[in-house]
Amino acid sequence: MFVSRDTLAVMADLNPHDHNAPAAPTELAPEITSRFLFVDVAAMRALQLRRGARVRLQAGEGRQLPHRLERAAMDEVKHRLVQYSVPDTPGLK
Repeated sequence: MFVSRDTLAVMADLNPHDHNAPAAPTELAPEITSRFLFVDVAAMRALQLRRGARVRLQAGEGRQLPHRLERAAMDEVKHRLVQYSVPDTPGLK
C-alpha cells in the first residue's frame, strides 16, 4: 500500500497561514493497522509541517509538544489527527 501525492491536499490544512482555520479535523481518521501505511502517512505529514502547516497536537497534562517535526507528525498520526485516503489499485487484492 502507498499513499499517493494527491492525498497531500486531503491531508493538508487548507491554508497554513490562516490562523482562523481549524488546526485539527473535527472527526478522527481511520485507525492505521499497517506499519507501512503509518510510515507513509507520517512522512507526508512531516513534509507538510516542513512546508509550514500547523501542528495539530495540543500540549496536555505532563506532556510537551515534540521538538522535531517528524516526531510531531508520527504523534499526530498515532492520535488519528491526520486524514488520509488510500487509492484503489486495480489488480491487487
